[in-house]
Amino acid sequence: MTGLVLKLGPHERVLINGAVIENGDRRSKLAVMTPNANILRLRDAIHPEEVTTPVRRVCYIAQLVLSGDAEAEGARMQLLRGIEQLSQALTDHDSRFQLNLATESVLADNFYQALKALRSLLPREERLFAACSQ
Repeated sequence: MTGLVLKLGPHERVLINGAVIENGDRRSKLAVMTPNANILRLRDAIHPEEVTTPVRRVCYIAQLVLSGDAEAEGARMQLLRGIEQLSQALTDHDSRFQLNLATESVLADNFYQALKALRSLLPREERLFAACSQ
């Protein structure tokens, strides 16, 4: 089987190409066979009032493309600019790897993978902000 496999918990919701789909009472798997489908797990969605940090801001831009609220063409440059700015602050090896993965994904119009790579930086960003506030 090729394509993206989504494992959904009971009653979990996912946005696929603008349609909200809710799982039933049991865990299930969905195979999304359409290449470049826009997919967003609603449990992972960042709400506008939560866009309070640099990583969250860049994640939110990718999320807007996946939800259909922003055009890929216009968001691409904003994402690349945001990733470049993050790379100046997050200089460790693991962060660089995720930022490079996000860049490659954006250039390939794979915004789901870009968001996934960027979201992996959220715990690191939280730790950095916590260390700065002490």
